[in-house]
Amino acid sequence: MKDAIKQLREKTGAGMMDCKAALKEASGDAQKAVDILRKKGLAAAQKKSSRVTKQGVVQSYIHMGGKIGVLVEINCETDFVAKNDEFISFVKDIAMQVAAANPLFVKKEEIPETLISKEKDILKSQASGSEKKKPANVIEKIIAGKLEKFYEEICLLEQPFIRDPKIKIRELLTSVVAKTGENVVIRRFTRYQLGEEETAKV
Repeated sequence: MKDAIKQLREKTGAGMMDCKAALKEASGDAQKAVDILRKKGLAAAQKKSSRVTKQGVVQSYIHMGGKIGVLVEINCETDFVAKNDEFISFVKDIAMQVAAANPLFVKKEEIPETLISKEKDILKSQASGSEKKKPANVIEKIIAGKLEKFYEEICLLEQPFIRDPKIKIRELLTSVVAKTGENVVIRRFTRYQLGEEETAKV
């Protein structure tokens, strides 16, 4: 049991008692225990999401021998957490994520409605134009699924984490909120690629 608790702590960063309780609730199933801890972390993160975040750091990351550069601003509630190793590691991971995955927005809510409508029209046209005619409800499901993939491509929080594709950036953020005990917000980022012309996000 001690080894299982230790492994769960290393994987999730949750406290010893929380890990012990999660393993008990999951009848010793490690993966179920991870899911339980993630759900609890999400609930805790939602409670903290309204708290003011005026501290934090601006982190830079240069990739591919100076070919790609990233600046990210990530906020937390206190200067103490801003200097915390867990928080700093998270900020660095996010800078690397932006460099590698090239998102356009932090979250879905930032996407202009015009861009979503344009994408929906393209997907609708693709689904309707296929050789076999599909019922309207099937077309809607296809569009909804492809729209989620579209969000995954352009929204940082929806992207699979480059270090562990089984989790999304929003889940990683939730785990950092749970570990630090503070509201943490990915405020903004800028990505530069050598020789690339600046393009509008709409």
